[in-house]
Amino acid sequence: MRTTTPLRRALTTVTATAAVVLTATGTAVAVPVSGTSAAPHSAAHSLSALHPVVALAAERLATADLVAAAKWGTDSPIDDPAREQQVLDNVAAQAEQLGADPDEIRVIFRDQIEANKIVQRGLFQRWTDHPDQAPTTKPDLSVVRQEINRVTSALVQALATTTDDRGTFACRPELALAGLQVHHEDHLDALHTRALVRALRSICTN
Repeated sequence: MRTTTPLRRALTTVTATAAVVLTATGTAVAVPVSGTSAAPHSAAHSLSALHPVVALAAERLATADLVAAAKWGTDSPIDDPAREQQVLDNVAAQAEQLGADPDEIRVIFRDQIEANKIVQRGLFQRWTDHPDQAPTTKPDLSVVRQEINRVTSALVQALATTTDDRGTFACRPELALAGLQVHHEDHLDALHTRALVRALRSICTN
């Protein structure tokens, strides 16, 4: 299991709390603190143990665009209870193999699924309001799901690896720091930022 130090935890708490507030409205707000300055990109990365988790959640969320494009103009519903149950059962089984709590992983992936649907619904509304922005080609949903499965597996692994990190008092500020960094790296718009906040709701277990 990955080890951490009190100094690293303290730096993470100060950096994340002083540097950012990532809001559910899709904006990243800088909160200046006297005598401090924003950490360099590489330094911020080294301070956030949860960066891989957030990056994979955002990567999984990006597939929602392809899912929405594949479903647009078809009878395929956004809500797919059978598929959702299959995903939850699969991640729970993988978690058990990795020695992680399967119930905890189920809760986290329920959030991933709901976040994915936020993007799909948002895009459907956007395309309804602005037909000229609607996709003109349809991705193969079976191929898209192969990519979702790959990212899902990697995310379960990352969650299992960070079990200890996610159970500490520093988890929430670390998560905020990682969220801001991924928001910046991936140039997330308001819709995807709001969905990412939803996806991260249950990451911290303390």
